[in-house]
Amino acid sequence: MNKAQVFEFYRRLAEANPSPETELEWNNPYTLLVAVALSAQATDVGVNKATRRLFAQVDTPAAMLALGEEGLKRHIRTIGLFNTKARNVIAAAQALVDRHGGVVPRDRAALEALPGVGRKTANVVLNVAFGEETIAVDTHIFRVGNRTGLARGKDVRAVEDKLDKVTPAPFRVRAHHWLILHGRYVCKARRPECWRCIEADLCAFKPKTPPPADAAVREAVSES
Repeated sequence: MNKAQVFEFYRRLAEANPSPETELEWNNPYTLLVAVALSAQATDVGVNKATRRLFAQVDTPAAMLALGEEGLKRHIRTIGLFNTKARNVIAAAQALVDRHGGVVPRDRAALEALPGVGRKTANVVLNVAFGEETIAVDTHIFRVGNRTGLARGKDVRAVEDKLDKVTPAPFRVRAHHWLILHGRYVCKARRPECWRCIEADLCAFKPKTPPPADAAVREAVSES
């Protein structure tokens, strides 16, 4: 895509959804950090189900340490890899208390130094909690970037760097959310729903996926 096409790509997403938000439930930077760490190889829906009761009781690193690893496991055992994640969450809570006075730092290096926190998690926290212009490339954004031609790259860091370079200033803060939601609900992995995509004419993906028969019938009926 050229600069004009990239701008139009984002403009359409912004027009369709002016105020996108993460689908993870959180109430402060610490609970966001925990939710994002738990969401690795898990769905936001599944994480939210597990954390609603947890975050009603635990919303600081000190409270997490008081709960303890076994107590945390009881809350998150429905989430994949919960044993490893519980261990990392407790270790990260201890590090936050020891190094940062129990406060989630607004600093990439400090975040990535926490147990279980990688670049993607740090990017989400910086963007969602602190309004930084970061784009956390997950499987959805990686797919959208490569499939559409918006930002092609062989790995997530390459796609992130390309998005950072091409995303226009007015869209940088919310780009992360728009791209994830577009990949999650329209530009799906197995069968992208090209027939209802607002970016179809800008997208490099060919051939476009036709609507399933039942969708075509419904559309014909609605237009008649």
